[in-house]
Amino acid sequence: MAQKARKDRAKANAAALTNLHTGTLIVNTLFVLFNFLFKKRSILLYVILSIPSFICEYVLESSGKPKYDPSTKALQNAGEDLSAPGLTEYMFDVIWVTWASVVLVILFGNWGWLLWTVVPAYGAFKGYSLLGAARGMAGMQGQQSDNAVPVAGNRKQRRAA
Repeated sequence: MAQKARKDRAKANAAALTNLHTGTLIVNTLFVLFNFLFKKRSILLYVILSIPSFICEYVLESSGKPKYDPSTKALQNAGEDLSAPGLTEYMFDVIWVTWASVVLVILFGNWGWLLWTVVPAYGAFKGYSLLGAARGMAGMQGQQSDNAVPVAGNRKQRRAA
């Protein structure tokens, strides 16, 4: 049963990575062709703002790609679950926002890069809310320790309290 789950995850990861690479190829090829054939857009902004997307894609590829034994073709490692919430999900979001920004740049000019500001703004929002939750937890723990009164006496007295 566990082997089937590993095979299913390997299949799902391979499909997700294929879709990711295909989308990246299409969007970036369209940008380069449009830039050279029709209207010039900022190549510097394109390179700078695409680097995080390429890094995220590399990390997803290296951690999610299934690994097979070269001689027997047996599945050795299914890779990390690419449908997992958390950091994996955030990396996919960075890639998709970058794709949307590139398409907006193609259609509306360099102002389309403003959409990319959503990525650090969302990261700051999540970090601030996480920090607030940590402060709340620390405050609650401090209140509990203040209210706790040590019980003195022998074992019977402590059990009664």
